[in-house]
Amino acid sequence: MPDKMQQNAPYDVKRTALDDAARALLAGKPVVFPTDTVYGIGIAIAAAKDCSQLSEIKQRPEKKPIAWLVGDIEDIDLYGADVPQWANELARAHWPGALTLVVRASNAVPSGFQSKDGTIGLRMPASDIALALIAACGCPLATTSANVSGNAAPAIFDELEDEILRSVEVIVKGAVPSTGVASTVVDCTGNTPRVLRQGSVQI
Repeated sequence: MPDKMQQNAPYDVKRTALDDAARALLAGKPVVFPTDTVYGIGIAIAAAKDCSQLSEIKQRPEKKPIAWLVGDIEDIDLYGADVPQWANELARAHWPGALTLVVRASNAVPSGFQSKDGTIGLRMPASDIALALIAACGCPLATTSANVSGNAAPAIFDELEDEILRSVEVIVKGAVPSTGVASTVVDCTGNTPRVLRQGSVQI
């Protein structure tokens, strides 16, 4: 099992962890890292054909879609198709932040990452660590909470389950705790916003 990093690890240790995490992600391996909401487990979409690794680790059905963490507000139009103006306005108002927008997937989204309805969830996180990993990989990270399905999502490092820790080679520990509150999820495929999950962002 990977060792847990010291609570007050110096910057060079954190930097090494980020570099190791980016290399693992680009090799198609899952990595555990903190976001601004909860600890997540993610894969680089450029190095994986679908989300099956994450579904296996979480022990949940493979067909359940997994949202992408993106690095730029403009990514909503790159990975989304026919995105309504009001969805762009939501992104500009709340990104980076705890708001996931479900849009129709563009041709830039491989079919293995789309929902059965041809949609993709996108979020730009307010997390320096997550954004650094996205930038290092040069692509979005398909990311879900780092817990076995049905168990509580970990808000802090010490809440990560051993089963999850054993499933990855690299774990990045954040200096700033996550909020512990999941993102608000909004369906942007209709004429008006539809909240699928209420989180910290009020819509």
